[in-house]
Amino acid sequence: MSRKRKAPILVLGIGNTLLGDDGAGVDLIGRLSRWSRNWHGAVEYLDGGTQGAKLLDAVAGRYALIILDTVALGAAPGTVHLLQGAEVLALSQYSISAHKEHAAELLAAALLLGELPERIFMIGIEPACVMCGDGLSQPVRSAIPEALGLARNAIVEALESQFLPAAFDFRQPSEWAVVSGR
Repeated sequence: MSRKRKAPILVLGIGNTLLGDDGAGVDLIGRLSRWSRNWHGAVEYLDGGTQGAKLLDAVAGRYALIILDTVALGAAPGTVHLLQGAEVLALSQYSISAHKEHAAELLAAALLLGELPERIFMIGIEPACVMCGDGLSQPVRSAIPEALGLARNAIVEALESQFLPAAFDFRQPSEWAVVSGR
């Protein structure tokens, strides 16, 4: 059996839909995967739920990682944050995710094992209420379109980057693996 190569860009939604605004990343990944172009197999979408470091295999070997999450930085609820590269790594050590360790744990493990993608983006929405039941609060629901736009822009930036591996061939979408969610 031949092993399929991974798409070079992984868009990863993180969170728990049963804990109010903590489910924003999962909501975003569901919407983005339905609305985005095919990208010729260069982009994979994954609902990572609350798996944390268990997602290391999904992240390993990627050129770019785009994380969609709830991010508590102290701004007004519904504020959308775009973090890139060193900003994501620096802030992840302070448990910026509303569910604490999941994104930080994953990035720390990837860094330690030399599996951190070359390009990292985090699009996060400031929560109004975490652990307050099923469904997103009004401020977070209102921020969804802006967060989707930033996520699409991050995908395009990663695709257009001059550092995209030369071995990648957009004409062969069937060669890229699809990883299932949770």
